[in-house]
Amino acid sequence: MKKNTLLCGLALALYLFSYHLAFAQTDQYPNRQIKIVSPFATGGIADGFSRIIAQGLSEAFGQPVIVENKTGGGGNIGADFVAKSPADGYTLIMGSIGTHAVNPYLVKNMPYNPLKDFVPVAFVLDAEGLLAVNPSLPVKSVGELIAYLKANPGKVSYGSGGIGTASNLAGEVFKLAAKVDMTHIPYKGNALAITDLIGGQTQLMFATMPTILPYVKSDKLRGLAVTGASRDASMPDLPTISETLPGFDVKNWIGLFAPAGTPPSIVRKLHAEVGKIMQQPAVQKKLESEGAKYYAMTPEAFGVFQNKESVRWGKIIKSAGIQPE
Repeated sequence: MKKNTLLCGLALALYLFSYHLAFAQTDQYPNRQIKIVSPFATGGIADGFSRIIAQGLSEAFGQPVIVENKTGGGGNIGADFVAKSPADGYTLIMGSIGTHAVNPYLVKNMPYNPLKDFVPVAFVLDAEGLLAVNPSLPVKSVGELIAYLKANPGKVSYGSGGIGTASNLAGEVFKLAAKVDMTHIPYKGNALAITDLIGGQTQLMFATMPTILPYVKSDKLRGLAVTGASRDASMPDLPTISETLPGFDVKNWIGLFAPAGTPPSIVRKLHAEVGKIMQQPAVQKKLESEGAKYYAMTPEAFGVFQNKESVRWGKIIKSAGIQPE
């Protein structure tokens, strides 16, 4: 009897010690370096805002916050790394529409579950896309492009930043909506895809505004339309694809995620600081220059948004007849 009592007492003491240790660790968070994994190549909008947020968090917390690029697999390599990391708030990921909504419909044998293996921390932005073509393609409008593609089925190729990226999704939605056939050429990042588009190895691309707009302005590429539902304020004369194909609306959203099981108090602390960073005048100006927008939403609302995006894209991909590879 005494032995059982002693064992119960030890168990209770161990539980209380563990509880208070976990509470202390959470209460003192952060007390060491934080890592934000960027699952895409440097130079893109996700990587750029990862660094903006890393700098802001470092200043707010007084701890180093670094960005580490873990690329490949349409973002899956970096996302899987974070999914399997300790749920302590020290390893985060700048997830995207691809890594956290679409990839399960495009990739066989997914190494992680984007809805179950992460907790949403903060929505960061959604970015307008731009449909651009190589000047050698004899089209100057979306309508002319559709006519050309129907006259040349399968002969035109479009590049993307990789399978599951917004540039890939926009191309597949366009094919479905316009009832045309194009060949998809995936690259390891938008920069390589744009280089080949300028060189004529591919003929068109749906890219985020900031990555491709400089080449349109310098006449190396021809801009036809934006991919969002409304015209972009920075280029009001450029039509939307939806003006030709009603309902077309594809944007590239990104947000900060932590491994599932991360303490809610840590999630709330990170969320509050990211919100402050995104509303700074300099960051708002940067968003505007990138053709992007920030929407304040709670982690819970961000989770609802993520689920809706997953369902939406699942239906689109199924309708397009795209099979996981």
